[in-house]
This record gives sequence, structure tokens and C-alpha cells, in this order.
Amino acid sequence: MGRSEDNLAVVFKSVVLAKILYASPAWWGFANSSDKQRLEAFLSRCTRLHFYRQEAPPVSELVEDLEEQLFTNVLTYDHHLLSYILPERNNRMYNLVTAAFCQPLFTH
Repeated sequence: MGRSEDNLAVVFKSVVLAKILYASPAWWGFANSSDKQRLEAFLSRCTRLHFYRQEAPPVSELVEDLEEQLFTNVLTYDHHLLSYILPERNNRMYNLVTAAFCQPLFTH
């Protein structure tokens, strides 16, 4: 891959892929299978044209990573915009003591 192809790949990732993946955790669940197949076919064409690297992950994997990142951020940061949707955290500390009836009945 030449220098200009590397630059094209960077521009593709920065502009086109960013547009495709923008807010994808919000809309991916509403996309039907034909929409998802069209996105995968588009990336396949871009791979043939050397805009997208052959070893790069498919759209579904990219969206999955973004969803995981979003959920981790919501869980980690108490002041995240979406944190109010989650239930209150349960911070109980359990003091587990061995019950008397769990002791052996006979000792030799």
C-alpha cells in the first residue's frame, strides 16, 4: 500500500466511517438486517477500493465495541447524561458467618 493509499484510508476512517458510526449504539438496534447488510456491502466495496483495510473489523463489530464503551462510561461516571436510567447501585456488604448447623456432628 502506497503513501497516498494510506492517506486515503485515514481520511476514509476519519470522515466516512465516523459518519456511519455516529450515534450507532442508539440506532443499531432499530436497523433491520437489510440495512446492516448494505453497510457491510459498502465496507466491502471500500475494501476493494483500498479505502478500508482488509484486516479491519466489520461494522457490526465496530458498533459492538462502541456499545460496550458507552455502557462502561455510563457505569463508571456517576454524572454521565444516561446514568439516571440505571437503577441505584447496591453497595451492601455481607457478613457471612458459618452457621452452627454446618459444623460436623461427630468428632473422633
